[in-house]
Amino acid sequence: MGELPTPVLAVQATRFDGGVAVGRSLWTFVKAWATACRGETPAETPCFDRSVVKLPGGEDLARSVLRKFAPNLPVTAPPAWFEEERTRFTRCTFTLGERDIQRLKQHIVHLGEANGASPLLRPPSTFPAVAALAWTCFIQCKPFASDDDVLLFFFTDVRDRLDPPIEAGYMGVCLWPCFVSLPASEVHGELALAAAASAVPEEVSKMREVPVATWSFLTSWWAGRPMDRLMNVSGSPRFRAYEDADFRWGKPKRTEPIRMNHDGQIALMGAGDGHGVQVSVSLLQPAQMDLFRSHFLDLLG
Repeated sequence: MGELPTPVLAVQATRFDGGVAVGRSLWTFVKAWATACRGETPAETPCFDRSVVKLPGGEDLARSVLRKFAPNLPVTAPPAWFEEERTRFTRCTFTLGERDIQRLKQHIVHLGEANGASPLLRPPSTFPAVAALAWTCFIQCKPFASDDDVLLFFFTDVRDRLDPPIEAGYMGVCLWPCFVSLPASEVHGELALAAAASAVPEEVSKMREVPVATWSFLTSWWAGRPMDRLMNVSGSPRFRAYEDADFRWGKPKRTEPIRMNHDGQIALMGAGDGHGVQVSVSLLQPAQMDLFRSHFLDLLG
C-alpha cells in the first residue's frame, strides 16, 4: 500500500517547563484546561493565591522544606544515573472494579473477625483498603526478615481540614505526610490485610490542628530510614483522570503515570469506568513483580 494522500492522525504533546505539581494540583489543572477546551465554565475558579493558606511561619517552613528536598532549584535536570536507572524498572497496572473493591473491604473485615482481632467498626474506605492490599503484596514479594520494620509513606490532602478550609479550586500544595511502620511479621500472616488497613487510618487520625506544620517532621524522619523497606503511595482513587481529561473528543481510552521511578512505588487514580480504581506499580526486579501480581490477584479472590 502506498502513502496515503492525507494524514489520518495528528498527535500533539504539551510539555510544561518548570513548576511543581502534586496530584490534586495536576488534576485540578487538567480539569480546568479540558473544561476550557470544551467551551464550558469550570465549576471551581482556579486559585493560585498562597495567602489562602493561613499558617503562622508558613514562609519559613516552605523555605526549610525547599532547602532540604530541592536545594538545587531552579536547576531541575535529574542526574545521569537516575535517567539510566529508571529504564530498568518493571511496571504493571491493575484495575479494580467496584465489585472488587467492595469484596476487598468485606474480606478485610472478615479476616479481623475470624482471627480474633479487634473488629473494625465499619469496612475501611477505598484508600486504606487498596493501600493495604498493595502494601501487603509489596512486603510478601520482598525477602524481608520477620523482625524488620516495614514502612508505608503517603500524603493526605488537608485543605478541607484547615481552619478556614481552602477552596476547592486552589492549585497549590496542601498535604500532610503520613508514615506507617509495622513489623514485617504482621504483614505476612493471616491478619496482614486487616493489620495494614487498620494502620493507615490510625496514622491519618494523628493529624493535629495545623497539620501542614508537621512538614518539618520530614527532616528528622528520613534520617537513617532503610528506604529498601519503604513503599510509597501517590495519587488517590478520587482523581478522575478519565472524566476530567475530556478535551471535547471524549474520555481518554488509557491514562498511565509515566514517572514511576522507585522500587516500591504505587500510583492510584480513578478507573475509566468512573467507579473502580486503577493501581500502577513499579518494582526493580521482574521476578518480584511476578510475585506481587500473584499475591495481588490471590488476595482479591
